[in-house]
Amino acid sequence: MTQNRARTVFLLAHTGRAAAIRSAELVVKGLLRSGLGVRVLEEEARDLPLPDDVETVKEATPQCLDDCELLIVLGGDGTLLRGAEFARASGVPMLGVNLGSVGFLAEAERDDLEKVVDRVVSRAYEVEERMTVDVVVHRNGDIVHTDWALNEAAVQKVSAERMLEVVLEIDGRPVTGFGCDGIVCATPTGSTAYAFSAGGPVVWPEVEALLMVPISAHALFAKPLVTSPDSVLAVEVLPHVPSGVLWCDGRRTVELPAGARVEVRRGAVPVRLARLHHASFTDRLVAKFALPVSGWRGAPQ
Repeated sequence: MTQNRARTVFLLAHTGRAAAIRSAELVVKGLLRSGLGVRVLEEEARDLPLPDDVETVKEATPQCLDDCELLIVLGGDGTLLRGAEFARASGVPMLGVNLGSVGFLAEAERDDLEKVVDRVVSRAYEVEERMTVDVVVHRNGDIVHTDWALNEAAVQKVSAERMLEVVLEIDGRPVTGFGCDGIVCATPTGSTAYAFSAGGPVVWPEVEALLMVPISAHALFAKPLVTSPDSVLAVEVLPHVPSGVLWCDGRRTVELPAGARVEVRRGAVPVRLARLHHASFTDRLVAKFALPVSGWRGAPQ
């Protein structure tokens, strides 16, 4: 059954986790009690203990968020990236609640659920835009695939026994070439994801830049590169080597035949994230990685 409510929130949850089911139940009850409508995917509703007045939709399309004020996502990094696909396509802000391990995209933890509901009900949140990347794959001069990413587009080898031979290019000029396990082209948001694991720099989200980070390169010069946000990054897979594979945010993949060219540029459409507080990224970084700062004395008074 669907009730006509002035405000509607879409809820996306990792229903394979017991913690997500319990969290979804608490969030839904809190929102309904405060007069907000809740909409969920029909396939997820079957796994959730939801009241009858929660609206369900069959198709997982951007249109399922029509007239929604906010997208609340409950889960780990994978679920949050799934939510980002909805948020980008619909323009609806995403508020992530981390039920996983790191969760840099999340704004709250599972212990903050009551506060999340209160802040949503009172509209006590702000919205910021996160840069994305658009990805184009060329073969023999033709465009064979297009995609996008919030975190990164990663060109990787397929077979464990053979390296991927690539040439890197920035703004139409070659930089270097080598054998490697892959190349990560990341946004500042993605600097704490795959690029971080590959040894890339941590870039504060408000910095506008693009990153190019080699993975296990067999070369003397294979440093992470940080470029202008208006640069065009390109990775060419040499024609005489085995094929590679392109992964976007670790969710969408396409095979890269030998000789393929992957171009990465600033995305035309950002992802909008809802923020509940003004905690600095520095504090978030320290908390997420439990960094040792016990000797800090602060600025001189």
